[in-house]
Amino acid sequence: MSRLAAEKRGRRGEAIAAWFLRLKGWRILAVRVKTPRGEVDLIARRGKSIAFVEVKARTKAADLATAIDASRLRRVAAAAEILLPKYGKECENMQIDVIMVAPWRFPQHLPNVWHG
Repeated sequence: MSRLAAEKRGRRGEAIAAWFLRLKGWRILAVRVKTPRGEVDLIARRGKSIAFVEVKARTKAADLATAIDASRLRRVAAAAEILLPKYGKECENMQIDVIMVAPWRFPQHLPNVWHG
């Protein structure tokens, strides 16, 4: 698959994940935020909770099982540490979530997956 097609699929997956979170009552604060330690796909807030969300989009649902690993989650957690003071003011709960997106499937939301 070409880099351009992968980029397009990723952006579409992030848009679907943002829509899905909004339906669940989350407000999207930022999209694709880069830090020296890594990138966070979505930053969302609901009440006093903030979620730093990694989105994985695949063309086949079967490929979602291997889409996320500990090293990717470590990078998201490291970036979240940098971003928390800016986006997490007055938040009592911070979590790292994963949303997996595949065609013809409901997005799969895995809340609070990082406990490092």
